[in-house]
Amino acid sequence: MSSKIEKPFIPLNIAILTVSDTRTLETDTSGQYLIDALTGAGHQLAARHIVKDDIYQIRAVVSAWIASPQVQSIIITGGTGFSGRDSTPEAVHVLFDKHIEGFGELFRQFSVAEIGTSTLQSRALAGFANHTVIFCVPGSTNACKTAWINILSQQLDNQHRPCNFVPHLKTLPQCESREQ
Repeated sequence: MSSKIEKPFIPLNIAILTVSDTRTLETDTSGQYLIDALTGAGHQLAARHIVKDDIYQIRAVVSAWIASPQVQSIIITGGTGFSGRDSTPEAVHVLFDKHIEGFGELFRQFSVAEIGTSTLQSRALAGFANHTVIFCVPGSTNACKTAWINILSQQLDNQHRPCNFVPHLKTLPQCESREQ
């Protein structure tokens, strides 16, 4: 029997940003997978947007969400590779107050079982900005599944032990009295 008291689940407000020059809401299977996964886990979709692979468009959307009191986490899919247009890491890393150094390494560790050494071409990264946790993952739906199932679902769940990111996130205005 565990001596730890079970905490009630805290649903988070999570925004999804797809970085792509070709996808639309109808063809964005990666963004839709993440939405289905986060809402299926009990979280709320705070916002969804698709932007071209452009440093300043990415940065503008992410900056607005970081500043919003209604967004606690951002998941960005796409733009993490090495093509000439891939610019998500360059757009986002300068916004971080703190980098989550192990995220990319852990993502690649899980990914190697699926795609072998090609995982080296993933520049997955994560960090915090204004008490908002931001995760950048590759644009394939399979990569989004790998990230959600193996990392994000646990680290965005306040019940995950021994630790998770929820206590470090901004408290929503309507929930300021809640305990984290």
